[in-house]
Amino acid sequence: MNNRVEAYYREEHAGNRPVICSAEDVDELIDSLLTAPAYHNMAELHSLERVSLPSGFPDHELLVGVDNNLQAGVLEFMDAEGNVVTLGSSEGRGEVSYFIVGNATEFPDRSEIPIDLVRQAVKEFLASGGKRPTCVQWQVPEFW
Repeated sequence: MNNRVEAYYREEHAGNRPVICSAEDVDELIDSLLTAPAYHNMAELHSLERVSLPSGFPDHELLVGVDNNLQAGVLEFMDAEGNVVTLGSSEGRGEVSYFIVGNATEFPDRSEIPIDLVRQAVKEFLASGGKRPTCVQWQVPEFW
């Protein structure tokens, strides 16, 4: 696998984002988020295999949030087709928030999925060159 994904999940990454190149790197990222303080439990990912917009910004985004206590997480995928978030079990816990460097992002009810599925989806995102993962179910959020 030669695909690469750029990650942002710590303040020090603002100018120098780490690059994820393997399934092992994905596991390290998820493990790092699981052991981080609660206000650092989400990462923003962009595939380096996709063409940027004319502005130079990525044409897509994958947000990955994890909750160590629940061993669950959320995903958000955005591209030209719109925004979607993961669809979890029928027993959600209401709206939930995850944080990148202290900045909250809210996710709708029933958006959390098991942590193993989060790992699988991020590995698929890497392997596919930045396509929306198909191993999870998606929902269109009402408030984005």
